[in-house]
Amino acid sequence: MSPQPGFHTHVHTLGNGPRRALALHCTLAFGGAWAGVAEAMSDQLTLIAPDMPSHGKSDDWDETSHLSDTAVASAVGAMDPEPMDVIGHSFGAMTALRIAVSHPERVRSLTVIEPVFFAVARADAPETIEAYESHSAPFARAMRDGDREAGARVFNSMWSDQAPSWDSLPERTRAAMIRGVHVVPGSRSVLYDDDRGLLRPGGLDATPVPTLILRGADADPAIIATNAGLAARMPDARQAVVPGAGHMAPISHPRETARIWKKFLDTV
Repeated sequence: MSPQPGFHTHVHTLGNGPRRALALHCTLAFGGAWAGVAEAMSDQLTLIAPDMPSHGKSDDWDETSHLSDTAVASAVGAMDPEPMDVIGHSFGAMTALRIAVSHPERVRSLTVIEPVFFAVARADAPETIEAYESHSAPFARAMRDGDREAGARVFNSMWSDQAPSWDSLPERTRAAMIRGVHVVPGSRSVLYDDDRGLLRPGGLDATPVPTLILRGADADPAIIATNAGLAARMPDARQAVVPGAGHMAPISHPRETARIWKKFLDTV
């Protein structure tokens, strides 16, 4: 791996339960975004929730090191020595998948919510990726033009369920999104090209960790294909759907997400 040297990670601790879990947030959020899920399971779980690079109070990504390697090293550094349940959302779910492959002995169970590991959909259902790329063209154009504010505005509206208008967001929230949006193109090699080899023999197909693969009922077709492809490849994986939710289920539907997660945790 080639993580960023000297990277400092800020870690949130949420809940007071005896069982401990690592919780990895989505792009343009921060570790505290798990607060709703943590509240719903506060008597059962304590969530250890690091801020990913360029998010929250963690250091900025230097745009030189491998972003995903930095995120993985940062997350592993926040883990207990004993095995933990690991849950991740969107890009955080990609980080969680990598931890399960590289450190299976550290992972008691794995839950991934709408992982944006589009190399799976590209292999299994390329038409869904073509449709997604067409839909996301305004974002790609803004980032190529160096307009991070426009990129953050478009990205937020693409992925946030019933997102409020950009102008109605607090200035601090807009600034945080602008700060972090550069990680999206920076993550393309791992998400689309599988440059860390999770789909090669001996990767996900050899990961023994009990796995729950979640999505919202209104998930993008590329996410649906990705989830189905992961479930087909991983030896101990099952799928579930959060009713009424889109991509942001842990934030928009925390109790429903927690209910499904708890049912899974009770089996492992």
